[in-house]
Amino acid sequence: MTIFTENFSTIASGYDIVLSDVWGVVHNGVAAFPEACDALTRFREGGGTVVLITNAPRPNGVVARQVEQFGAPRSIYDAIVSSGDVTRYEIGRRPGQTIFHLGPKRDLAIFEGLDVTFAPPETADYVICSGLFNEETETPESYRVMLERMLERNLFMICGNPDVVVERGEQLLYCAGAIADLYARMGGDVLYAGKPYAPIYDLALSLAERARGRAVDRKRVLAIGDSVRTDFKGAAAYGIDCMFVTAGIHAAEFGGREDPDPDAVERVLIAEGGKPRAIARKLKW
Repeated sequence: MTIFTENFSTIASGYDIVLSDVWGVVHNGVAAFPEACDALTRFREGGGTVVLITNAPRPNGVVARQVEQFGAPRSIYDAIVSSGDVTRYEIGRRPGQTIFHLGPKRDLAIFEGLDVTFAPPETADYVICSGLFNEETETPESYRVMLERMLERNLFMICGNPDVVVERGEQLLYCAGAIADLYARMGGDVLYAGKPYAPIYDLALSLAERARGRAVDRKRVLAIGDSVRTDFKGAAAYGIDCMFVTAGIHAAEFGGREDPDPDAVERVLIAEGGKPRAIARKLKW
């Protein structure tokens, strides 16, 4: 049964572990949401364990510093897992191969501490896509010619952020997932390192269980997120419940941030293969 609620507290007692999305749930890329931070803190104070699970193409330590800069307190989580962590694992599985990095310089932290050699797309062994070079002025179509050249060489791509768009304040900006999707439609071979795929959930759950000191039934695990493609579908595929937050990247589709249409939300989610455990405008205790 789906619950339409403004309060996470109405269902919190049914769960031991929360795997919470970050962008769109904890902050909007500019500032943290105080009510969301309060809700996660209260859940932990009541004995729950929280792992922030994000498609950010950066190591978890970098994500932690960014979350703090946006004003979120350390009390909201036990651990952080990022698609950057999964990407680093995949890089480690390919020693000696050269990499073309398609993405902004701010994402270079994903390679720190790793023995990597960079090369242009004309000679690289494979591609790490962490985003657009300039998401403020470019779209995925800006890269079509580059992707055609990569496809001629059958270059394998690891997508370090499967998100298609992300919020930055009131803006929606393209992410690496949009480029990776275009490359895949063109016939390219892509591995998506992050939600909605299982490896990032496996890592998040293992960290949560380590923090608790024991294994936890997946029925006692709740994902919280605002993306149909990554958070909702990822939770469903992994066999865990989802609390879907509407005031995120799909807000306009659902009728606005302040007064979404619950029926419209449920119709979209059912069309994607199931029902969430709960639907809320935002994360609030």
